[in-house]
Amino acid sequence: MSNCAIVGINWGDEGKGRMVDLLTEKFDVVVRFQGGGNAGHTVINEKGKFALHLLPSGIFRDNVVNVLGNGVALDPENLWTEISDIKAKGVSITPDNLKISDRASLLLPWHRELDGLEEARLADKKYGSTKQGIAPFYSDKFQKKTILAGELFHPEKLKSHLEDLLEWKNLTITKVYGAKPHTMEDIQEWLDTYCEKIKPFVCDTSKILYDAKDAGKSILFEAQLGSLRDIDFGIHPYTTSSNTLAAYAPIGSGAPSLKLDEIVGVVKAYSTCVGEGPFVCEMFGEEADKLREAGFEYGAKTGRPRRVGPVDIVATRYGVKVQGATSIALTKLDVLSYMDKIPVCTKYIVDGKETDDFPFPSDLDDAKPVIEYFDGWKSDISGIRKWEDLPIKAREYVEYIEKNIGCHIGYVSVGAARDEIIRR
Repeated sequence: MSNCAIVGINWGDEGKGRMVDLLTEKFDVVVRFQGGGNAGHTVINEKGKFALHLLPSGIFRDNVVNVLGNGVALDPENLWTEISDIKAKGVSITPDNLKISDRASLLLPWHRELDGLEEARLADKKYGSTKQGIAPFYSDKFQKKTILAGELFHPEKLKSHLEDLLEWKNLTITKVYGAKPHTMEDIQEWLDTYCEKIKPFVCDTSKILYDAKDAGKSILFEAQLGSLRDIDFGIHPYTTSSNTLAAYAPIGSGAPSLKLDEIVGVVKAYSTCVGEGPFVCEMFGEEADKLREAGFEYGAKTGRPRRVGPVDIVATRYGVKVQGATSIALTKLDVLSYMDKIPVCTKYIVDGKETDDFPFPSDLDDAKPVIEYFDGWKSDISGIRKWEDLPIKAREYVEYIEKNIGCHIGYVSVGAARDEIIRR
């Protein structure tokens, strides 16, 4: 059995969903182990183009079991909407191929509201939340003030638990933010409308994963966002509220004793960033506009224009280290084909000195990029499937990144479709 985690190396939006969709041909189970509906994985295959937010990207493969683990911020409303949309496009989603951990906590209706209220209070100091309730959810989870999905099977205890939480949460909603309180009638309607619909998918997923291990089956762990958004090792406080690292995958999946055999880190051939926070290599003006349009860099969840820049060797090397990546998938190389000269951020300048090390978050605001330029290849590479058929300048660019981040690049993506890939 081989277990593999696919993780983001940078700020997220690297193309993880595209790689999960490709690699699931080798796996029996795909697990989302953290995060919620605040980001999207774009997948293009023979069934169409999809933007997934909660569903694992293995949902398009026949005979693959997809699991939402206990580490996920389980939003029943968004999940049911997503299931309905995907099914309407001809994709089969049943309790046979989608399993939800009974230990996953539910993202409740007030979490999204509190997210928006707090961003409004922060005003120009906001963190750049997608307002999907993720930070309030994880805050409540670690205060032990959430509902577990398995509680849906115990309605009397669930009602009592919700009444207690409602009384507590309304204190914050009304007295801190001056907003309208929630009622049990509101919550009951939410339970009836969304939670009852996802209830058939809820089960003991730990048993499913351990049974898969004992049967010699292979498991793929799918992360959301990237290294620099990790709550502990990212660009604090402009991070997500969960651990985005491969080391957390077994815990967030529901089977903490499972071991990872391989960790595929996904890196874009240039850099992108959605939301607030330091982004040392950022481009501006016409140069940024051209790259953004060439790569169609807009958030899959928010539609927000992504901030863009050259590939960042300093940040990528750091991401490879904290993820423990064993190989790299370099995506969107084809997007750079229009450039005469391709910029690369090779070092940072911090306190007047060049450095190869990724700085402590407090030093990032004043860090400056050191930019070097490489010759472009100025030709369409989207139809190429063999490494040796790539233009020499494209190969030199990939080899430079590989050498300087210290990890083998095993996959080079030259397009968004499943087969538009070069394996090395």
